[in-house]
Amino acid sequence: MRFLSIYKTAERGLPPTPEEMATMGKLIEDGMKAGYLLAVEGCMPSATGARVRFSGGKVTVTDGPFTESKEVIGGLALLQANSKEEAIELVKQFLHVAGDGECELRQLFEADQNTQAQSAARS
Repeated sequence: MRFLSIYKTAERGLPPTPEEMATMGKLIEDGMKAGYLLAVEGCMPSATGARVRFSGGKVTVTDGPFTESKEVIGGLALLQANSKEEAIELVKQFLHVAGDGECELRQLFEADQNTQAQSAARS
């Protein structure tokens, strides 16, 4: 099963220290070698971003920074795990390195799940 982990944290406005980069780099390297970490990306500060919303037939764009938010998305990871519980344990390991924040963990829809659902519906 694949899971998307979205890391949310208070925006601190400073780049990571060399020590923080080294510690996170080791975690990423180990996860890639072990095969459970499929992809990982960190986000630039929200000041460089925008929010695009579609509502009631109208598109609105709000440029960052997003000061009204307590937390912003700091990064994401694509995980391979045998269960939701295993994915939760992987996220806990990440948070111990990343520090304060939270991860929203979502199982990703996979094509074979659709095939299985269609087969079950025909039975």
